[in-house]
Amino acid sequence: MKESEYINGIDSINEMMVEIPKGEIVLRDDRINEKWKVIIQPFLLSKYLVTQELYELITQQNPSASKGKNKPVECVSWLDSVKFCNLLSGKLGLTPYYKVDDELDDFIIDTTANGYRLPSEAEWEYACKAGSADIRYGDTDKIAWYKLNANGHTHDIGSKEANNWGLYDMLGNVWEWCSDKYDETVYGTYRIFRGGGWNDAERGCLATNRRRSHPTAFKIDDLGFRLAKNLD
Repeated sequence: MKESEYINGIDSINEMMVEIPKGEIVLRDDRINEKWKVIIQPFLLSKYLVTQELYELITQQNPSASKGKNKPVECVSWLDSVKFCNLLSGKLGLTPYYKVDDELDDFIIDTTANGYRLPSEAEWEYACKAGSADIRYGDTDKIAWYKLNANGHTHDIGSKEANNWGLYDMLGNVWEWCSDKYDETVYGTYRIFRGGGWNDAERGCLATNRRRSHPTAFKIDDLGFRLAKNLD
């Protein structure tokens, strides 16, 4: 890959990052009927999902089922997503956020790192709501690609309305991997994903919906990710 391609990629990535302000969010787990409050520190979040073009630029691969350079990458596992974050960070001279713990056969995080990462689920829901208390940030047909309007596949990023903080496709198009484990005592290393996808009914595209699956084996055509980053 040419150095100029990396430079262009760096510029576009930096321009995509939106500063999310400090705040708090109350999360809930209906499975165990619990709620908890999380304080959110300011951070950066991409206004767009990671596209197939960007994923292929960095990894030389495109696993997506519904091909299109401006469509979100999908058919990626949680592990694929964090490896992409580390690879991108390394190419840009940043400190990787994720490190392999060989003894535990798992990943540990470096919270002081300046590299790219996945958002936590608290950060994700807080950013999705963008100051609103509603379960959606607008009319579903205007903000999301879902079962009734997606025609059975993903669509170009940013082609629906953004939320109040300028973030696109937070609901619909593809679900989004988050950093967190779901419930380690019950599900082990299963990781969380949020937001709903093109194959979901309207009730699946809510800011509060939580799903989980295996971090390495689970890859489907309505699950992708977006980049987050600590503020420098």
